[in-house]
Amino acid sequence: MATTDHYSNQQRVGIFIDVQNLYHSAKNLYRGRVNYRELVRHLVGDRQLIRTLGYVVRSEGIIDTLPLKANRPDVPEGAHLSSEAAFFEALEKAGIELRLKDIQVYAGGSKKADWDVGMAVDAIRMASFLDVIILVTGDGDFIPLVDYLKWGMGRLVEVAAFRRSASSKLQEAADRFINVEEIPKIIIRK
Repeated sequence: MATTDHYSNQQRVGIFIDVQNLYHSAKNLYRGRVNYRELVRHLVGDRQLIRTLGYVVRSEGIIDTLPLKANRPDVPEGAHLSSEAAFFEALEKAGIELRLKDIQVYAGGSKKADWDVGMAVDAIRMASFLDVIILVTGDGDFIPLVDYLKWGMGRLVEVAAFRRSASSKLQEAADRFINVEEIPKIIIRK
């Protein structure tokens, strides 16, 4: 893993969050969830945040519901918000712009849901007006993206993830690896 010696508060930062990856790591490692507001605050530091994008997949058939908060003119009185919708709303309140995709169900019952290509395309498309790209994922499939952003576009690439569930090769490929487990107040225990 290389270190970033050129950290500057003038850097323009874009954050790309693989929400499913982070969600499942927090759930499986800590039986908790991520404080996304604190995560973004820590990753940006005193640099200039340009955009924060979160990539999420809508599930089918959410059963449990939560009462909606007041002052939502877009929702009828007494309506309920699914737990998934409440989670998405919390991400948006943390300042994360969501990219949504429905889960794909194939004949035979198999399911597929990932945002790898969409996240990579967005990072490449936005790299021209960013100095630092922060990928919040432990997925080793992003190594070619890290290499392209670094060597093909000359950008600094930071990767933030739970070290214990992150690809070691992805950690090494990044200019800087941030171990999410070491960020204070990052895990919310259930």
